[in-house]
Amino acid sequence: MTRKAFKYRLYPTQPQHKDLERTLALCRQLYNAALQERREAYQKAGKTVGFYEQKRWLPEIRTELPEYKGVHSQVLQNVIERVDKAFQGFFRRVRAGQKAGYPRFKGRERYDSFTFPQAGQTGVKLQEGGKRVLIYGIGSVKVKLHRPLEGRLKAATVKREGEHWYLVFTCEVEPRPLPSNDQAIGIDLGTNPHFLVTSEGEMVEAPRYYQKTQAKLARAQHSLSRRKRGSSRRKQAQRQVAKLHRKIANQRKDFHHKIARRLVNEYGTIVHEDLNILGLARTRLAKGVLDAGWGRFLQILAYKAEEAGRRVIKVDPKYTSQDCPVCGHRERKPLWVREFRCSGCGGHFHRDVAAAINILAKARTEPSGMGTAWAVP
Repeated sequence: MTRKAFKYRLYPTQPQHKDLERTLALCRQLYNAALQERREAYQKAGKTVGFYEQKRWLPEIRTELPEYKGVHSQVLQNVIERVDKAFQGFFRRVRAGQKAGYPRFKGRERYDSFTFPQAGQTGVKLQEGGKRVLIYGIGSVKVKLHRPLEGRLKAATVKREGEHWYLVFTCEVEPRPLPSNDQAIGIDLGTNPHFLVTSEGEMVEAPRYYQKTQAKLARAQHSLSRRKRGSSRRKQAQRQVAKLHRKIANQRKDFHHKIARRLVNEYGTIVHEDLNILGLARTRLAKGVLDAGWGRFLQILAYKAEEAGRRVIKVDPKYTSQDCPVCGHRERKPLWVREFRCSGCGGHFHRDVAAAINILAKARTEPSGMGTAWAVP
């Protein structure tokens, strides 16, 4: 069994919109209060307050603060669980010697969802006809089910994105693998002009959604900077900037899903470089790398491949663009040289195609690719 998310747009009425905002505000207040309690307990008494201890106090909170009675008890438990997970992540990073990042208090714009962990049993219920959903504390809300739910419903999250509201169902579904396929391909990721080049010579143009919208975004941000803080016109300008960013993110996500789906449908094994994307995002290539969204694309590719029963292999990126794919002769050339001409055997390739061929070949020599049943062409 695998878990799959289904995201649907909600269309709340004005009173329902206020109830959704009120529920979010109460959850955020509880989150901040639980975080403050943990901090003060450790600072003043050297005591650690755990998840179960804080969860036991929820009935008392609902008794003393009547406004919390309108929020489902499991939603409140999930808020405490989020605080606990934030601290678990903090201590894990401390032990690993990474930048820890102590859990922070959440402002209004940094807390945008609440979750019903057992939506299949309580809290959220789809009504007959599939055009409305009953949400505890909110009522019957219009929903657009643009595709049917699959599997067994496990959880539901109500999420705010800008001015819009969404309902995200998490379901347990049976994996549906595609027919077996022994075709393998290597892919080389880029930023400009190609997002992706394959070992078969296919070149997918980089859409560069952020860079194409940059001028419009700059005007919107300039307008925002001129508005007085707290004014209605500033809030309107903030919504416009957020809307542009949201459109760019949605366009990029749609592009990633379509490319990943096509690769998974056509090939049984997909090989790519194990890139240090965070490191590259701190270099002069940062704008192009972030606009391309390599990290998100590789995540989408991995989960689509797992669901379809395909393989995704990561290989060491060293020298993939410097080695000749025919004789293996290594020749260092600046990145702006896009044609690869081997002085050893005279081979001539587009540099990115040569890199993709080398990436595919590495899958046979590195431990991650040993013992595979497919053959490198």
